[in-house]
Amino acid sequence: MPIVRQEASLIDQLAPFPRNDRVRVWDLPLRLFHWILVVAIATAFLSAEEDSPLSQWHILSGWIAGVLIAFRLVWGVVGGEHSRFASFIRPAAVGHHMRNLVRGRTEPSVGHNPLGGLSAVLLLLLVAAAVFTGATMGLIWDGEIHEMIGWSLLALVLVHVAAVICMSILSGENLIQAMIVGTKHSARHPGVRDARAPGIFAILLGLLAIAGSAVAIRVYDPQAFTLRSTESFEHRTEGGGHSARVEERSASRDEDD
Repeated sequence: MPIVRQEASLIDQLAPFPRNDRVRVWDLPLRLFHWILVVAIATAFLSAEEDSPLSQWHILSGWIAGVLIAFRLVWGVVGGEHSRFASFIRPAAVGHHMRNLVRGRTEPSVGHNPLGGLSAVLLLLLVAAAVFTGATMGLIWDGEIHEMIGWSLLALVLVHVAAVICMSILSGENLIQAMIVGTKHSARHPGVRDARAPGIFAILLGLLAIAGSAVAIRVYDPQAFTLRSTESFEHRTEGGGHSARVEERSASRDEDD
């Protein structure tokens, strides 16, 4: 008696092609990470200026990006098959991939292609650097360093978007759609099986990374996940940080006494 294969998820039912024409690539946690990070980065840029109507969202969006980076570092080790760093960090393959692109040839890639994998790593590093320099502004770095990293991140984001559009055209695959629904058309990848999904242990570690990083951020900045002006955080970090200010206030009281 034949076994009837049931639909795996609502995402499959909403896919623009029948499920048997698709191969599963990106797991749901990775896709959520990707699009939430897009929103966080866009919000951070739009709220960077003090006179921006979104200025109170700048610090919050930065801390959310920090939590996402912590999650991605863990997910890059324990996540789904194509979410793992080992599946797409291939420096030795970048040269061959670029030579093919120059010749107008593209090789089907189920997950990130070598150049896309390198771009993903650079984006993660720049986001992490932007969060770190923003969080330690006035303690270690000045605002110019943070701003320089921010503009570098924006430039790389634009290059990344342009590359995704170009590769979608050259390869005949809608890569943006793939990151939304999590699947690619199987006709471009004959013989490729669905990617291994993350297990319950991986999901628990991912949640732990989110919770742990959020707690650590709250310890460092108790108002981290509230809307407030950037000036409030800059004033908090000026002059050597919270402990230095406490010592200065204590010394001032002693002099008054």
